[in-house]
Amino acid sequence: MDIVVKGRNVEVPDHFRARVSEKLSPCERLDSRVFRLDVELAHEKNPRQSAHCQRVEITCYSKGPVIRAEARAADFYAALDTATLKLEARLRKAHDRRRVHHGRHTPASVAEATAGLATDLEVPINGHDAEAAHESVAVLDPAPRDDTELLIVRDKTHRAEPMATADALHEMELVGHDFFLFCDSETGLPSVVYRRHGYDYGVLRLASS
Repeated sequence: MDIVVKGRNVEVPDHFRARVSEKLSPCERLDSRVFRLDVELAHEKNPRQSAHCQRVEITCYSKGPVIRAEARAADFYAALDTATLKLEARLRKAHDRRRVHHGRHTPASVAEATAGLATDLEVPINGHDAEAAHESVAVLDPAPRDDTELLIVRDKTHRAEPMATADALHEMELVGHDFFLFCDSETGLPSVVYRRHGYDYGVLRLASS
């Protein structure tokens, strides 16, 4: 298993690299399919964030879905400890899911996977309701001068196999995000699952008129 440690505008000392190897070595025992761990360190320069100025993000690559964990603390060692605990919990969750679904070849239907989920669009999405989201889109469409491209700071394209909604929810939890974009294997529609308040989830689907 390869462990790659890098800093974003941060110099990584050798003793911290040794600590990373020591903390993350057990991950291989939790999942023998893991072949690489990327660890990135970053520093928040805002003095108001001094209590959480050091960030550690761990990305785990294996034969299964990518698993990610992130933590912030006053120092990199504390952030590493917290991020490692999160990663181990997600690795165990992925392992338990494989055991439960061992031998299963037919994914759950959309109706089965989304039972109990709210279907209305006027729901909180990352702290903003759908109406506010539409308003923000309108702001990004200035006229007559179109400078939208100047506002885009990152553009990524991901290749992925179609999956069931239940599997998309699972992968969203593994990377620790509040939303997950996927192509629904049953409907063929581009879709997004997202976290609502508490333990509820929502699903948005994109269909042409």
